[in-house]
Parts: sequence; C-alpha cells; structure tokens
Amino acid sequence: MINVRTAREISIMKDACRISANALCVAGEYVKPGVSTFEIDRKVREYIEKQGAKPSFLGYGGFPASACISLNNVVIHGIPSKEQILKEGDIVSVDVGAFYNGFHGDNAYTFACGKVSEKAQDLMDATRISLEKGIEAALANNRIGDIGNAVQTYAEARGYSVVRDFVGHGVGAKLHEDPSVPNFGRAGRGARLLPGMTIAIEPMICEGSYEVEVLEDEWTTVTVDGKLAAHYENSIAITPDGPVILTVPG
Repeated sequence: MINVRTAREISIMKDACRISANALCVAGEYVKPGVSTFEIDRKVREYIEKQGAKPSFLGYGGFPASACISLNNVVIHGIPSKEQILKEGDIVSVDVGAFYNGFHGDNAYTFACGKVSEKAQDLMDATRISLEKGIEAALANNRIGDIGNAVQTYAEARGYSVVRDFVGHGVGAKLHEDPSVPNFGRAGRGARLLPGMTIAIEPMICEGSYEVEVLEDEWTTVTVDGKLAAHYENSIAITPDGPVILTVPG
C-alpha cells in the first residue's frame, strides 16, 4: 500500500530527515585517511542518539551498525569495522537514517577520501547529478518510471551502468515502504506520483557492469567486476508545487 501523508505528517517527518542529513554531514567530517569505518559509525550513532532519535539501520534485519559504509567497489550495505582503515583515494559511500517522532529519514552520499582519481570523481559527479535528475522528474501526476528513466538516461549516456538488484523506496513510518523506486525503467510506467507521497530516491551507479553480488556476511554488496560504484540518496516529498527534498541539514 502506498501511503499519502498530510502536510502535518510531512512537517513532522522533516525533523527525522534533518537529523539524518546532519548525521551524514558528521560522517563526512571523519572521512579522512587513517580513520576506521567503525569510528565513523560510532560518531554517527552518537550524533543521532544525542538528538533523541534512533539510528534507523541499527538492528534492521539484523544489521549490526548505525551506518552502511561502502568503499570503492562496495555498492551498498558495507559493515563498519575497526580493521577497515580509510586511505587516500578511497571513495566512501555512507548511508544513514534516523527514526524520530514516528518517522524515518534516509539519505546517502559518496565522499572522497583525500584526493581521488579523475575517473572516481567523474563517477561520483555523474551519480550525484543522476539523483538530481531523478528528483526533477518526481512531479505530481508523473509516474515512478519517469524517475528511473531520468536517472538511467543520464548515467548511461555517460558510459555508466545502473544497478538493477537494489532500488529506492517509499519512506515514512517504516524505513522501507511501497512503492519501489527503481533507478531504471520506461517513462510513463509504474505508480502515479501523488501529492503527499514520501519516497527515497537512491541511484547506485557503476563504473563497469551493473551486476552485483552479496558477500558471505549477507550484507556487503560488491560489483562483480571489481570496478567502482557510487551511491547518493535523498528522501523527498511529492507536492503540488514540485518535489521537496526533506533530508536537508540544518
């Protein structure tokens, strides 16, 4: 079932999204050579709990941390570790959510650790812009397929591929709600976008093939060809006046 929320509910949800966005900013401050992904996760959890919120991911489906931290060829769901130390040139995707006053916020960003290669920066830029294109297509009375098509068209025109096995989603009282929001597809297809819908758009874009595999820990998802991947995400609301990004720091 697709939920359509009132203006009051979206206003309340903005607080959870703001905390999520600020937590992502905290993570970014610690993306430096020599820092462990465990330490970044610890800082994220401390920040969220200090706001009176709960980390959305901690314990979700058994996930053992507050943030998914995914390096280089890890697409999503990387598990933070004391042994995983960031080094110059890594690209570091951090995905984090917060639950506050009955609602979740969910967002992700791929950070550069120090100076990264030109090809890594190009991938990051293209993925971030593909998210912007997807959000621009999230207009009332458009369809879910318009979002995915906008993302796919932009990314593939630049020689990248779009992950098929994982997609965006509705977000609100639950972390993952209907509808699914693929980053690929045909324009004009899928569920109609209605004012009051709240969704998370999250392109996962690969330097090479879009094929991925989940490792033995049942979480860490990597590119099959070992090439780089980037991931960006915002929670948004569909409104009569256009899409509104909810995961805004402040």
